[in-house]
Amino acid sequence: MKTLKEIVKDASATIVDVRSTWEYASDHIPGALNIPLEEISYRLAEFRQMKKPVVLYCRSGNRSGMAMSILRQNGLTEVYNGGGIEDMRYLLN
Repeated sequence: MKTLKEIVKDASATIVDVRSTWEYASDHIPGALNIPLEEISYRLAEFRQMKKPVVLYCRSGNRSGMAMSILRQNGLTEVYNGGGIEDMRYLLN
């Protein structure tokens, strides 16, 4: 079983920032997509088309955890909570 650090560094992984658009605009992980938490349920088809695994992050890990729950309840299994943006920076180094 891969660690979260290995999953995040996987070249096929899709990184999604679930913070608001203004938070994303102020700072984000390079290459991350921005799909705010409140849009997750409306964009399920988009998530189904993404390269897997999908790693979600936010400011602290709370919103990304909620987003992960929504996606898993809708049948997506290769979805992970990367925690907060600083956690992601640590995982990517």
